[in-house]
Amino acid sequence: MSLWADFQNNTGRLIHKPKHYLPIYERHLARFVSQTVTLFEIGCGHGGSVAMWKRFLGPNARIVGIDIREECTAFEEDQISIRIGSQANTRFLGKLVSEFGQPDIVIDDGSHQMRHIRATFDFLYPKTDQRGVYIVEDLNFAYNPNLGGGYREPRSFIEYGKELIDRLHARYTDEVAEDEFTRTTLSMHVYDSMIIFERGRHDPTVHLHRGRQPPK
Repeated sequence: MSLWADFQNNTGRLIHKPKHYLPIYERHLARFVSQTVTLFEIGCGHGGSVAMWKRFLGPNARIVGIDIREECTAFEEDQISIRIGSQANTRFLGKLVSEFGQPDIVIDDGSHQMRHIRATFDFLYPKTDQRGVYIVEDLNFAYNPNLGGGYREPRSFIEYGKELIDRLHARYTDEVAEDEFTRTTLSMHVYDSMIIFERGRHDPTVHLHRGRQPPK
């Protein structure tokens, strides 16, 4: 069943997601279906999305919902664990990684405050599996001054994303220092209100050629 069909047929807890997110999720997460996989979702909402991930990823998935509201513990069930704490608290996040291991998938649907998003990303992205996916969503809020955002606001995660694009390409310029993000990021995908990072390594110095040599 597709996520859209699942969404339409859901009669359980409320799932609150923009509908254009669903095919994007499938595009980037389909390879994890039926695999042994750990997903961290920051922000439990009404509990519908953690249940949706369980249905989508299958019986081998472990879903960890993260929220600051104690009442979210009611969403726990087989395959779904809930942990209470702030996404900006790196000590708390470290305990999650110690307890559940490296996440294969991280979805930040939490406070939507720019400083929280940045703190979470800077800590958890390097700890995500080397072939994992990190999703920051609802970045329409990156333009909201009340959340630390705004157009061309340096604290906005949109602006940070632009910096990360340069870091992804750092090996091609002397203006940006190559770092671990450069070496461990395969791709970045920008959608309406969402940035997706796919971790991995490749050798940019290798160029493949096939066929006859061009005439001199």
